[in-house]
Amino acid sequence: MDRDQKSAAVAELNRTFSESGVVVVTRNLGLSVTQATALRVKMRDAGASYKVAKNRLARIAAEGTSYTSLSDLLTGPTALSSSKDPVAAAKAVVEFAKTNDKIEIVGGAMGSTVLDLNGVKALAELPSLDELRAKLVGLIQAPAQKLASITQAPAAQLARVFSAYAEKDAA
Repeated sequence: MDRDQKSAAVAELNRTFSESGVVVVTRNLGLSVTQATALRVKMRDAGASYKVAKNRLARIAAEGTSYTSLSDLLTGPTALSSSKDPVAAAKAVVEFAKTNDKIEIVGGAMGSTVLDLNGVKALAELPSLDELRAKLVGLIQAPAQKLASITQAPAAQLARVFSAYAEKDAA
């Protein structure tokens, strides 16, 4: 890697750190190409990214961002998983790690808050931003639905009474 490629890699990592809601550091314990590709596809589907980066370049890129605390986790063959949604990257990595023993979760960070393995797993158990939005819309919509059903109930009862009288008269 020449100097220009290194500066481009640092700039790309710095942009990733600046835009991310969470960064999870994983250790590669011999992932095959097909396994790494499967992980990247899973991350992309979740709205996250997975990058193998040189530790020194990642440390340089983290300077000046809220992720400077990740420097201690960057030892050995590491990769960075990141996403704007604070839950997406953690959830995808934890799900992949459950089925594959070739990847180890080292830790991560959510802004300036450093997360250990248990913190990343706890973050992965939280509902995603889309799920929270759906629940919120459901909670907001529920009173309106109940109000509509309450106002329609007397009319429905009247219709049943009229129908019963009509059937009685017909018989």
